[in-house]
Amino acid sequence: MKKNLISVIILALVFANFVLTALLIFTVLPETNKANEMIEKVCSAIDLELNSGAGTGISNIPIEQIESYAVNGGESMTINFASSGENEDSHYAMLSITLSLNTKSDNYEKYTPEVLSAKDDIIRDSINRIVGNYTLEEFNADKEAVQKEILAEMQSKFGSDYIVAVNFSQITTS
Repeated sequence: MKKNLISVIILALVFANFVLTALLIFTVLPETNKANEMIEKVCSAIDLELNSGAGTGISNIPIEQIESYAVNGGESMTINFASSGENEDSHYAMLSITLSLNTKSDNYEKYTPEVLSAKDDIIRDSINRIVGNYTLEEFNADKEAVQKEILAEMQSKFGSDYIVAVNFSQITTS
């Protein structure tokens, strides 16, 4: 008789454990999910706020505040691509590049287009180095990545809100 009574008590405790576990799952889990969503929203808001001053995009600036600067006097630049390793043929790009300048930036008076033309060698060197790291296939597959990399380099040199875009006005690859 003792064995049956212990078995019944164990069965009752297992059933009580099952009920409490189900209750825990259905009451605590939705609240935990809501808390996780709130934490994610707060984290994304903080990231947006921290990154908002990192760089000014061209879409945030009225067209009246944008001035174009033609790198290399508007002439095409010939840049060799990195070797793809498949064949020994050298590939190159002929690019005409313009930089979009924010005329309301604090750095505009410091780096006027005349000053930029004096620093044109530095700008061309950076562009040559960045484009030269890509193979022909990589360049043709993702020109926007090249533009973003050049933009990041220019913003680090001249200020994050001064140069707001890099444009390829003419592209020829071979």
